[in-house]
Amino acid sequence: MDAEVVADIVPVRRPGSAVAVVAQEEEPDPDAWLPPEAEEDVRAGIPKSTERAYNTDMRLFAEWCTVAGRRSMPAAQQSVTAYMSYLKRTPRERTKVPYSPSSMRRILAAIRAAHRAAGLQPPDTMGANKVIRGYEAELSNAKDPRAKPRKATPADRDVLEDALGHLDRATFPGKRDAALMLLGHAIASRGSELVPLDWPSSFTMQPDGGMVVKVYRVKRKMWQDVTVPLDPDPALCAVRAVQDLVAALEGVGRGQGPLFLRTGPHGEIAPEMTRGGKPIGDPAGRMTSEAASDVVDRSVRRTGRAGVWRSHSLRRGFVKSSRQSKVDIVRIGRHGGWGDKSKALIGYVDEDDAAGEMNPLTQIGKAAAGGGEEQG
Repeated sequence: MDAEVVADIVPVRRPGSAVAVVAQEEEPDPDAWLPPEAEEDVRAGIPKSTERAYNTDMRLFAEWCTVAGRRSMPAAQQSVTAYMSYLKRTPRERTKVPYSPSSMRRILAAIRAAHRAAGLQPPDTMGANKVIRGYEAELSNAKDPRAKPRKATPADRDVLEDALGHLDRATFPGKRDAALMLLGHAIASRGSELVPLDWPSSFTMQPDGGMVVKVYRVKRKMWQDVTVPLDPDPALCAVRAVQDLVAALEGVGRGQGPLFLRTGPHGEIAPEMTRGGKPIGDPAGRMTSEAASDVVDRSVRRTGRAGVWRSHSLRRGFVKSSRQSKVDIVRIGRHGGWGDKSKALIGYVDEDDAAGEMNPLTQIGKAAAGGGEEQG
């Protein structure tokens, strides 16, 4: 997620300009408070990546408000609208371009979430959303790629076969990376669903040689048992790749616990990490979702393929592989933990179908050619 300090000059309030005034608040509700344990439970329900991005977004908004002479909490709707206008026009230090519309929507969500967490009424965002919609139209007319959300490129079976061919699967990092990519594709997982898996508690081996993986689907807040059979191609078999990784872990006394462990520059398993002399990261050595994305990006880029390669590429790649094999969309959705009416899944299917054999015009052309042969 984008989360950077905006380093350019912040506009200040001009003399004589109107100052937003908050309406007088009603008598506070005496029950509008939470005990510490309830606050902890609420925080536990927010994905760590989302919490980090939201915290950064709100901090940057508060910094802008301080310089601009505005109040960040509770924020007036005019302040939020002005901030969106500022972000639209101000290049960021690293990218040299302003935020994208999708990032600006995330920032709006962060501001509203911060208000709700503080027991305050979130500001009206009608004006802010109009700024973003106008910005999208400008970018679209200019054919700027920021007009479209930056999506992960699907890593389907062909991509995985190519990427795995560049791995040294005799080493621990090679075994780990192969298992991560093949299992992520097989269970259609997000990175945040893949790295929490433990051996053996997340797996149940089956009499036929396959396995059942217990996955927590983070968006739907539900557990799912996903069946993964043996693949006819041993090199692309998620079950065999997991077994190879487990054997390597058992060889160094790590046969129980996190399946996907971080490695050091020389392939050492789960090295200690510190910052400022203090330990950081999972003490057991578990990889992060960001590290899983780095594995996918690094592995696929070795093939020379262009694209946006992230851990989510495995989930999208499962959809593409399934559609190439003409699997019904309902079966795809239920295997991957999507709801039966998931707009995200329908969007993936539409994109993949448009570029392949399932394209309606391709099907029409084949039908017409077949009909013509029969008549001839």
